[in-house]
Amino acid sequence: MKYSQFIAGEFADGSSAQRLQVLSPSTGESLGDYAMASSDDVQRAIAAAQKAFGLWKQSGALQRSDLLRRIASEMRADRDAIARQISAELGKPHGEAQKEVDTAAEMFEWSAEEARRLYGRVIPARSPGIRQTAQFEPCGVVAGFSGWNAPAITPSRKISAALAAGCTIVIKPSEETAGVALLIAQAIQRAGAPAGAVNMLFGDPAQIADQLCQSPDIAMITFTGGTEVGRQLGAKAAATMKRATLELGGHAPVIVWNDVDIDQVAANCVATKYRNAGQVCTSPTRFLIHESIYADFCARFVEHTQKLRVRDPFDAQAQMGPLKNRRRRDAIERLVANALESGAQLLTGGKALAGPGFFYEPTVLALRDLRADAAHIEPFGPVALLIAVKDADEALREANRLPFGLAAYAFTQNMQLAHRFANEIESGVVCINELQASLPETPFGGYKDSGLGSEGGIEGLREFLKVKCVRQGGLA
Repeated sequence: MKYSQFIAGEFADGSSAQRLQVLSPSTGESLGDYAMASSDDVQRAIAAAQKAFGLWKQSGALQRSDLLRRIASEMRADRDAIARQISAELGKPHGEAQKEVDTAAEMFEWSAEEARRLYGRVIPARSPGIRQTAQFEPCGVVAGFSGWNAPAITPSRKISAALAAGCTIVIKPSEETAGVALLIAQAIQRAGAPAGAVNMLFGDPAQIADQLCQSPDIAMITFTGGTEVGRQLGAKAAATMKRATLELGGHAPVIVWNDVDIDQVAANCVATKYRNAGQVCTSPTRFLIHESIYADFCARFVEHTQKLRVRDPFDAQAQMGPLKNRRRRDAIERLVANALESGAQLLTGGKALAGPGFFYEPTVLALRDLRADAAHIEPFGPVALLIAVKDADEALREANRLPFGLAAYAFTQNMQLAHRFANEIESGVVCINELQASLPETPFGGYKDSGLGSEGGIEGLREFLKVKCVRQGGLA
């Protein structure tokens, strides 16, 4: 894989003297390196996007839709190569990586369909001879930021929605999974996207963010990542009156009631909890279990966790790979150690695996109280917290205790309880009796400190549009 920047439709080395290395999380060894983007590179990308926007905003819905479909087709044709890059750079098991490519391509396909349905409306006038309409227009050049934990899905969601709306984009995917993003850029280039419609930069995150946020040619910021960085970017966007869509961190609660099939729910929760080694912002983490089934649920949960096969991501039997980097492994080690010091009970796991790479055991902790840091800080790793609750009021208090509300889950066969949980849990996504928090066609966004605005669904597409009211007289 040749790493580079992607500016004005061309792949080229960055012009900074500094270089970045991409490391394999499975071995800790280098996969390659590249020159960072300089401030001149950032400015060239902005200028290219601004130039392309002048033409792309005038394109018709069918033209946009056709391009997005071609991009999806190119990505599907390159499915195995992109999946291999995901496994190499992120450590996600290869089969799971292939599914991520499928979903990323589907982001483009869904946006292609919705590009043809950005309807305005006619508003009845108060008097004859007046016509008044509300119409959508693309907001302009978009600055996008995406993390490493979904290196194909997250950039694809942002790029596809921006292009469908008639915007152009300068996106800074994660430097640690640059190869995945660049393979998507290759698909975009092969599909015939106008030069400058999509630009990708890799370099110093703070420097690039500052330059993009301060540029008068950038109309909007879309960011996926941690809450603290999201706050900083949101403030920078507000200072120059840019709109901002922020998909930030979570700490997802899972209410498990005493009327469920314990083994089935435990098995499904384990499979979702340790997907991508728990490095998912919607990962179910705080399991709030009715006290009458707490012991049985813990036993089943641990049993299924201990069966997980933690292996090299290219091993066909792998169900969980390594953590992304040493920083994440160190953070998990600190959280687990703190939890044990705070009185938590270790039910399984709890240590790094011997050998190369950043592998860590799937870990289950029973929390007797909430003193542990992990009860307040999103682990973003393979750590599940099991907590007993006595009634629905206590479950809801704990579910809503933290200043996060990105995703939440509840399992019960009681329709009244399900209705109550769906309406009283403070979260942008609430799943009842299932665990799929995000799809291309559904809105995805957080409450409280988990973000602003939505991604996905028609709601996410409209984040990239501004509304114009037109009143025209003299028609009588």
